[in-house]
Amino acid sequence: MLSFFKNHPFAVEAFFESSLVLTFAFPKEQLQHLIPECLQLDTFQDKWAFVAVAMVQTKDLRPKGFPKFMGNDFFLIGYRVFVRYTTNSGKNLRGLYILKSETNKKKMEFMGNTFTHYNYTTTDIQQLEEIDSKQICSDHSKFKVTISKDKDNIPLPLQSPFVDWKEARRFAGPLPFTFTYNKTTKEVLIIEGVRENWTPTPVKLLDYHFNFLNELQLENALLANAFIIKNIPYYWKKGKIDQWK
Repeated sequence: MLSFFKNHPFAVEAFFESSLVLTFAFPKEQLQHLIPECLQLDTFQDKWAFVAVAMVQTKDLRPKGFPKFMGNDFFLIGYRVFVRYTTNSGKNLRGLYILKSETNKKKMEFMGNTFTHYNYTTTDIQQLEEIDSKQICSDHSKFKVTISKDKDNIPLPLQSPFVDWKEARRFAGPLPFTFTYNKTTKEVLIIEGVRENWTPTPVKLLDYHFNFLNELQLENALLANAFIIKNIPYYWKKGKIDQWK
């Protein structure tokens, strides 16, 4: 019964006031051990695999169909690997595998860990607005991101493996699907996200640091891209279970 509740038993909707996503490229061999046996790395040029860090300010998050006044506002942080999964019926799905989830409120930690397998923890979040920049940081989680508010002629990060923003957009997230794996039963839980008018805008990073990436002991990380979107309605469908092999 407990596993049923954790398998996304109902659809959830929210309004994304902003979603800032930084994607880091690693030699694919660096990330293989981070994903379960049922998934494959979603690679670029058969060389690079990717970890995305998403920082999302949500508004009115609630079960889909519930009135807005029953929703809650949370800041969500997710560390995800870009992956692919082939279903039992042969469909090739492109999506994300969650490595770590954080939020700024205990209520979201409790609800998230009741109805998902994402293992939420609560952390401190500060958002500092300046005239020409914005900073998001956490003392407890030891991360900091500072972005420029300049919107014109944003260059790709210097060491990005992509040649242009169009190519980089394929690895910007969020992708349509998120996967969770039960190794004992060999069941894959598939959660599909639905959004409209999703047009990410490139951003210029002035500074960044994520202690979690250091804890993974990954090497040769390259900042591949950074995008932001604002004011987008979003919802996640009820989870579906697929039997792997």
